[in-house]
Amino acid sequence: MRKLQILLLLCIVLICSNCQNTTQPNTNKENWQVLFNGKDLDGWVVKLNHHEMGDNYANTFRVVDSVIQVNYDGYTEFGERFGHLYYRQPFSTYHLKFEYRFTEQWMDEAPVFAFRNSGIMFHSQSPHSILKDQRWPIALEFQFLAEETKGEPRSTGNACTPGTNIFMDGKLITKHVILSSAKTYPWNQWVSGELIVNKDNSMIHIVNGDTVLQYQKPMIGGKILTDCDSTIWIEDKEVTEGYIGLQAEGQGVEFRDIRIKDLSK
Repeated sequence: MRKLQILLLLCIVLICSNCQNTTQPNTNKENWQVLFNGKDLDGWVVKLNHHEMGDNYANTFRVVDSVIQVNYDGYTEFGERFGHLYYRQPFSTYHLKFEYRFTEQWMDEAPVFAFRNSGIMFHSQSPHSILKDQRWPIALEFQFLAEETKGEPRSTGNACTPGTNIFMDGKLITKHVILSSAKTYPWNQWVSGELIVNKDNSMIHIVNGDTVLQYQKPMIGGKILTDCDSTIWIEDKEVTEGYIGLQAEGQGVEFRDIRIKDLSK
């Protein structure tokens, strides 16, 4: 009887140990902050060119079937309404995950470069500081591109630098578009992206699990955005934090599963 009791106690200890091991991954998952709840745009604010902050003209940004859409079915003309949907708070050191795909919708009046082109802005100036007639923010962009011509490469996961410059391997890069090593994907395929911003202000772009681009220490510079507030344009100032914004430039696009993990601790 004594031996049976000991065996039962050992079994209970092993079961409890296994329970602790299986619950550990759930603790890790809790470190991710969900930015999009799949239901509405709670926590997000719209800023469109030629409109005041918060004016979601023609319901440009909307939630349909648990995804955020950039949708132009309420437009009669594009009217240079370049815009972004910003999350309500800034971030500095983090791991961002998201998925995107394009739709068939395209505004003929939009600039040709915007065809099957979108992105996520980050380290952006605040939506409150963007002027009514300012087309783009001072920011960095994780650019999305999809196949345009059959058989011709068009990498996604590039970096764009509106009002900013970056460093790569210690060298100053002043080009506006820095191409990644990512593959070319069909326009209607869901693609997963990840952005890692480290404590040393270095950035890593990841597409479908592959690291496709790395760079460091963005700063204000390059071509001056003449339509921005001159008081926030401090050339060569390092940009160490900012807002995250989903882009709208005349091309229909969808976003889902947007979440972030704080890496500052």
